[in-house]
Amino acid sequence: MKQNSKILFLALAYPKIPKSSNLYTDLMEEFRDQGHEVFIVAPAVNDSEVGLINEEGISVIRVKTLPLLNVNPIKKGIANVLLPYQYKKAIKKYFKSDSLDLIIMPTPPISLVDVASWLKKKYHSKLYLILRDIFPQNAVDLGLLKKGGLFYNFFRKKEQLLYDVADEIGCMSQGNIDYVVRHNPNVKKEKLHLLPNWQKEIPQFDGDKIALRKKYNFDDNFVIIFGGNIGLPQKLENILAVAELHQPDDKVLFFIVGQGTEKTKIESLVREKNLKNVVIKNSLPREDYQNIISVADCGLISLHEDFTIPNIPSKSLSYFNAKIPILAAIDENTDYGIHIQDEVKAGAWAPSNKPNLIKEKIDLLRTNPQLCNEMGENGYRYFVNNVTPKHSYEVIDKRIN
Repeated sequence: MKQNSKILFLALAYPKIPKSSNLYTDLMEEFRDQGHEVFIVAPAVNDSEVGLINEEGISVIRVKTLPLLNVNPIKKGIANVLLPYQYKKAIKKYFKSDSLDLIIMPTPPISLVDVASWLKKKYHSKLYLILRDIFPQNAVDLGLLKKGGLFYNFFRKKEQLLYDVADEIGCMSQGNIDYVVRHNPNVKKEKLHLLPNWQKEIPQFDGDKIALRKKYNFDDNFVIIFGGNIGLPQKLENILAVAELHQPDDKVLFFIVGQGTEKTKIESLVREKNLKNVVIKNSLPREDYQNIISVADCGLISLHEDFTIPNIPSKSLSYFNAKIPILAAIDENTDYGIHIQDEVKAGAWAPSNKPNLIKEKIDLLRTNPQLCNEMGENGYRYFVNNVTPKHSYEVIDKRIN
């Protein structure tokens, strides 16, 4: 892309920098730093901040929407259906420009395809799709939608339209590419390419690790940390089943940090089962969370066993950054386990609905500190050499050119 190109990013969640951040704030900061003029359209953080706001040198159009995250499926569905109308109205009001070079749209949600298509026609722009959520099939897998039903058919048509109007489609893994091709024979294969998840590197914690472990009562436990959404896709009930297999004197602690629609349920189950080796904390700022990860022994990935689509969780990047091995309790349709265990050699995996096999992997890791160190170093090396925002920017730039 030429210098000072105008980029418009359609976001579902775009926190205020530097208070918080995610993979999309990291990517948009990279576009800004590469000399482009960046515009974001995103939900308002609160009702007092609606309109065009300059946030760290990026123009953010904050839109008042219905709650989109951590709400029940019906409310979430209504909010997503209304979203394109709310975004289009805000763009007309605040985006005063006679040119737009590139539109970037991630999934979720797919409902913004109408906005992306409208902008593409209006400005003769290119549209780059970051495919991170294959919807509506993932909702079918979780029992939230019925295949062939009214809502499924509505969203399926939106999905097919999105693949059609996008000029380029960045996929998380080869498994994602194969899935899209297999289930969408009309999609142009040359659009599809690898765009792995990315994250900005956070400096390694250089404080007193013993004191930090003591602060969170890690003591001499083998600490398995999970950070992120606590929802249906993660099905942390599977992890509680593993925790039950570990007696208190096993010195294995499951430390869960996050929010989500299933958090209350998981907390209730922990109390019900009297699991002394499971601790649940609220979400933390990324830097604080990264510091805690650095004194944990292992990073946990958990995915629902019923998924038929190949998910690649982005939270593994925080574990790579902290140089800790990954334990992946995942479905057998994703290629994530092969990637972590056989390609990067940064962890181990087992089917998420087989607690005894997961326990075997935990026992392997906790009894082999040297292996854990090697896996941590492998993950970190892969991270800095392949999946920073700069690497993702270069992929997008090359494909658009």
